[in-house]
Amino acid sequence: MSANNNSAFNLRSVLEKEKLNGTNFIDWYRNLRIVLRQEKKEYVLEQPYPDDLPDNATAADRRAYEKHCNDSLDVSCLMLATMSPDLQKQYEHADAHTMIEGLRGMFQNQARTERFNISKSLFACKLAEGSPVSPHVIKMIGYIETLDRLGSELHQDLATDVILQSLPASYEPFIMNFQMNGLDKTLSELHGMLKTAEESIKKNPNHVMMIQKGNKKRKRWTPPNPKGKGKEKSSGGESSGSKLKPAPKAKSGPTSEDECFHCHEKGHWSRNCKKYLEEKKKKKGSETSTSGINVIEINIALSSSESWVFDTGSMIHTCKSLQGLSETRRFARGELDVRVGNGAKVAVLAVGTYHLSLPSGLVLELNNCYCIPALSKNIISSSCLEEVGDFKIVIENKRCSIFCNGIFYAHCPLVNGLYVLDLEDKSVCNINTKRLRPNDLNPTFIWHCRLGHINEKRIEQLHKDGLLSSFDFKSFDTWIVCLER
Repeated sequence: MSANNNSAFNLRSVLEKEKLNGTNFIDWYRNLRIVLRQEKKEYVLEQPYPDDLPDNATAADRRAYEKHCNDSLDVSCLMLATMSPDLQKQYEHADAHTMIEGLRGMFQNQARTERFNISKSLFACKLAEGSPVSPHVIKMIGYIETLDRLGSELHQDLATDVILQSLPASYEPFIMNFQMNGLDKTLSELHGMLKTAEESIKKNPNHVMMIQKGNKKRKRWTPPNPKGKGKEKSSGGESSGSKLKPAPKAKSGPTSEDECFHCHEKGHWSRNCKKYLEEKKKKKGSETSTSGINVIEINIALSSSESWVFDTGSMIHTCKSLQGLSETRRFARGELDVRVGNGAKVAVLAVGTYHLSLPSGLVLELNNCYCIPALSKNIISSSCLEEVGDFKIVIENKRCSIFCNGIFYAHCPLVNGLYVLDLEDKSVCNINTKRLRPNDLNPTFIWHCRLGHINEKRIEQLHKDGLLSSFDFKSFDTWIVCLER
């Protein structure tokens, strides 16, 4: 018991150090609430003094009534003891609740002045380039919490925007990423993210250095004062102080001692050697014509690093990235949101048509595909496919197969409870919905595609010049249209 009394006495000494004098109401009121919260008597400031109990009141009601009266008397005496004499005379016979309500009304203008100064300091906060971000954000969070205590609460989004706007230009990539992903973080979480971003900026300070270079002022060039100005000219017509231009260097050439690397004779170089030039001219004339075409073979492997999940319960197609979307329409922040299975709300960045190349050589066109970066998987909706085309979904043997008009498109094996689209790296010969013909894999067709769809005559010329491997032209009866041009 004595320990509790000593603790309460030590806290009450905080109020006795600075009594209420009319100019320090906010600080005095804050300290008063701290002391009463420790003594569990803070409720008497918010609840009015209780009315007298009726004669038939229960024992519990009487105990509560007595406790409230005793606590109110104790708090009112504490408040009077920490006031100036003028205020003591005014509230000598008032209870704690009536006393605090009167003081609030009396010093309301003081709270308004403090609110004005706090908001002014908050919106004027700017972080200098290179300064630590943690003390800056902690100071701004303190201003925001003070405004909340004074009855001017800032919305979470507005408070976040105020902090982000106070950052220097080196944090622009972080701010852009934060806004594009529609992140919804508390001020404490934002503080942690900014500390992580600060470490990344310190490791790669190129952006800051570019800004510093751009702020430097270039010195204006001033011509040097000519020496000997005002002196008499010499007989040559030039002033005695004028600078002489350096004589131009003579071009170097072969000397009588230089030896040719080709014929080993002295007095010339190999680039001027007559024997070397004649041999080079004969060699050039004996070479076969290449028809002015350089043949470059390029092998391109297309593979998808993003997995696609075939979902029979999803109502829309979704993708994680804007890459691959065409005919897109972007949404503003907060314009369109989607709720996922766990009830969380995620932002939609854009909507468009996604063309998904399949290992079968076909392209699956996903209309109204929504770009949601917050999702971890790309999703193909079964219901959306069945609405736009004659698609047939067959699920058997732990595998989901997709058909359209009797043509096999793709299969999705069951992996960890999800039907994941199989996008293994296989050769894809066409990117349309037509089947390959048997002649599409002959050597002529392959060289035709490699060389930019040139016609038969140019392929034949390259074959005669020895640039293409040997193949039989007569074995093909029908040529495709582009080869007949």
